[in-house]
Amino acid sequence: MPTCPCIVQERASVSVTVFAGSSSWIESDAVAQCHQVAALDGMRHVAAMPDLHPGKGAPIGAAMASSVLYPFLVGSDIGCGIAVFPIRLKRPDPQRLAARFPDLDAPLDPSMVDEDIPGGHTESLGTVGRGNHFVELARVDGVLDVGHADRLGLAAGDLVLVVHSGSRGFGERILRAHTEVHGAGRAADPAAYLAQHDDAVRWGSLNRRLLAARVADALGAGVSEPIVDQCHNLVELRDGEYLHRKGAAPGDGNDVLIAGTRGTHSYLVAAHAGPDANYSVAHGAGRKMSRADALRRGKAKHTVEELRRTPLGSVVVCGDRQLLFEEAPTAYKRIEQVIADLVDHKLATPVVTTAPVVTYKVADAAPARRR
Repeated sequence: MPTCPCIVQERASVSVTVFAGSSSWIESDAVAQCHQVAALDGMRHVAAMPDLHPGKGAPIGAAMASSVLYPFLVGSDIGCGIAVFPIRLKRPDPQRLAARFPDLDAPLDPSMVDEDIPGGHTESLGTVGRGNHFVELARVDGVLDVGHADRLGLAAGDLVLVVHSGSRGFGERILRAHTEVHGAGRAADPAAYLAQHDDAVRWGSLNRRLLAARVADALGAGVSEPIVDQCHNLVELRDGEYLHRKGAAPGDGNDVLIAGTRGTHSYLVAAHAGPDANYSVAHGAGRKMSRADALRRGKAKHTVEELRRTPLGSVVVCGDRQLLFEEAPTAYKRIEQVIADLVDHKLATPVVTTAPVVTYKVADAAPARRR
């Protein structure tokens, strides 16, 4: 796969910038998708993050500014994001805690939720979903900016819950209603789309809080309000334009958790991206392999048990063997390189690193886990 430095290319008044260094893994197909997006009517600027990779029809890891609203550039998981919740636990033994994680594929009873549910969408409430979604108990490992970490109330050794999920079937329903009529075209009624979109964004945030509460309750722990909750699939009106983000987090003065993999560190950063980056930063390590390639190569290199216990000593809860291989750490780019690119381009400052203790993907089938 070719690599590229920070690239700025212009076509008429449309620019495409890739915020990646010469040693970063950037697929040419992903860059090509950025240029396809740049050719859309009304597009002004495409900013690609160092976790850029190809998506279904549009790049993942990009922020795209346009005078026209395109729902397909946000995708189906509207409101997907990552939240970080401080949690208090004694003796965080990974194996013991993994056995106590609840089944986060089983939806909550809506009557148990003591607040309004955005859009009235009760299906899949309190569930994590598949793909790259996860709930992770993690430990603050390295403190890189002591003053900022203090302001967030974080110190080395503290535990946090990292929740990556979105609007589940709600956002998919919104996008499908659009594409069945307009395909990949513009929103015929931007205000109507944005009203539904905003409900899905709020739903995703509520879902992350419900997931954190479910896990904390199962572990017998206290959990605080999130210190970070940033959505990375959304569109916002900014300076009279529609700023679409697909796998890119708002980076204009926000704290953002940029996820590594279940076998590596993640980074909480202070983001300070400007207009050249469409006020955005990366949202994770970014895929290096397709799911099919990861499954094929993973089965040749690893056993299931090797993937359930990481080199960091953490435990992975994943009852779906195929997903276990598809989401193997080797399927992703090096998170350290992604962070280095953000720092080099002055888009973010690392605050702390977190190391996984237990990463939940899908409930195990073993009945012994639910004692």
